Amino acid sequence: MQKIKPSLVGSVMARNIGRMTAFMLVVTFTAPFAAYHVASGAAVSALEAQLQRSLVLTNRAIATEVERFRYLPLVIGEDARIRALSAAGRDAAVLDAANLYLQTVVRQAGAAELYVLDSRGVTLAASNFATAESFIGHDYSFRPYFQDAIHNGEGRYYAIGVTTKKPGYFLSSRIDIPDRPPIIVVVKADLQPLEVTWEAAGVQTAIADRWGIVFLSGNPDWKYRPLAPLSREAAERVAAERTYDGTDLAEAKPILPAGVVPPINAADMPALRVDGEGQQLLARFSAIEPDSWIVLAATSTEDIAKLAGFWALAALIAGLVATGSLYFLHQRALLIRMRLRQGEILELKVAERTQDLAREIDMRKRTEDELRRAQEGLVHSEKMAALGRMSTAIVHEVSQPLAALEATLATVGVLAEKEAAAKVGERLLDARALVKRMQRTVKHLKTFGRKGASELEAVDIDIVIRNAIDLATPRAKALGVVPAVEVQGPAPVIAAVGVKVEQVMLNLLLNALDAVEGRPAPSVTIRRTTDAGQVSVTVIDNGTGIAPEHRDRVAEPFFTTKLTGEGLGLGLSIATAIVQEFGGEITFAEAPGGGTMATMSMPIGMPSAHPLEAAQ
Repeated sequence: MQKIKPSLVGSVMARNIGRMTAFMLVVTFTAPFAAYHVASGAAVSALEAQLQRSLVLTNRAIATEVERFRYLPLVIGEDARIRALSAAGRDAAVLDAANLYLQTVVRQAGAAELYVLDSRGVTLAASNFATAESFIGHDYSFRPYFQDAIHNGEGRYYAIGVTTKKPGYFLSSRIDIPDRPPIIVVVKADLQPLEVTWEAAGVQTAIADRWGIVFLSGNPDWKYRPLAPLSREAAERVAAERTYDGTDLAEAKPILPAGVVPPINAADMPALRVDGEGQQLLARFSAIEPDSWIVLAATSTEDIAKLAGFWALAALIAGLVATGSLYFLHQRALLIRMRLRQGEILELKVAERTQDLAREIDMRKRTEDELRRAQEGLVHSEKMAALGRMSTAIVHEVSQPLAALEATLATVGVLAEKEAAAKVGERLLDARALVKRMQRTVKHLKTFGRKGASELEAVDIDIVIRNAIDLATPRAKALGVVPAVEVQGPAPVIAAVGVKVEQVMLNLLLNALDAVEGRPAPSVTIRRTTDAGQVSVTVIDNGTGIAPEHRDRVAEPFFTTKLTGEGLGLGLSIATAIVQEFGGEITFAEAPGGGTMATMSMPIGMPSAHPLEAAQ
């Protein structure tokens, strides 16, 4: 195979780099223009989308604010104090009751004002009756909201108040009362807080009425200005209805550019360029029904040129960098080849280290399994030790029924020879009861003595207490002690392993019995309480107690104060580990009057996943 000369490869690479460099120079000087155009279009589209979202939020905010008070006039009109105003012979007491009621509703509902008009448009009662700006006695028959309520049953209108000179949105409802003239209930809602929200949002927002006059805006310069020059009809209607009383609309400059009229269908109208305080604004519109309001949202376009210029400059710089980079392709190829070789070496080392880690992990798992088995063995050994501590009493508990059973069966034999069938049956029942007693004892011992399970289960704590007492009964009888049980409320359920919790309970109970051995009037009390999602089982004895210097060491492995051979000192250590495995704890305290209080606290709850499984 013919070997390719390095000089030929270098020549071909040089020609290719020269062609690519010329092409990149052309691209470098044309790309900024294309980038400017594309970035400008994308920025305009982003602004239009932002304005559309602002319009949707504004429409929802206005509709929400209006809906708060939409049905308030109808609800007010159902009150007897308001309906009494329609009577011809109303007296001062009726008026006072209505005024105070309206004042209370305004405070609680958050409306600006509430007032009631008669069928002629004259105010009968008002929430501001006690102020200098009281509506009582004023004639508002010229207002469209009154005329619409009289003819159609309800009305709505935005205007500047002729009495208070404060703008507001008026919602009215006609209240028809049999055999009486109707009354009109009006609520005035203050929409000006919306302006503060719009001003803080960064998007210039405004609302214009059906004539195109802006009455709410986050831009104070737009307020009470028309979007386009007003027609004669619009000017006459606004003047007749005194909608914007106190403002000079004739001298106000239109907001939209010359020749642009307010949109009829704002949703179909494209975005417009609008002049605003010496800057170009991009504006979009939407409509709000049923008032035929026009919502205008606008934002500055001065950042569009800056953004487009930035991308054009970025394209120029990118082209120059790409052109310069072509001169270093060969060196870069060599560097990449060297790095690839280094990567292969690194991958080899990583693979070797991964194998080492896998072996370490496997060894750690085996070690953990061995430790777990050793721990289970210690737990089982402690169970056997506990049974050994009770062996004498257990033998007595079994041998006594056996002796009684032997005597009973001998009696049955004698009675059978005498053919006393009835007495034979009674003795057989006694024998059966003795057998059941021994079976129950053996069953408890078998259950307690088997290898502990590890699956969580729902454990009734009262059953645990009862089983532990049954297991310790032979030992308790030998000492002449009857453990007292005090429970509070229904039996709680914990998530644990029943046999393990029984082992803990039996250990605490046996320790209490050991403590009272040889004491005058020995007593052991088991108290179960629940509080704040925890169940606590306290074993109280009147023994000698735990010395203060030993109280912090009783749960240490192999620590014991008993005589040599009476224990390994692992009981409380294993019990503490078992309780902690299920999220609980064991505490020790001095009992009132002497003795020890050993408390096992466990969280109440149904089982989910075993802690070992959850860790895996």
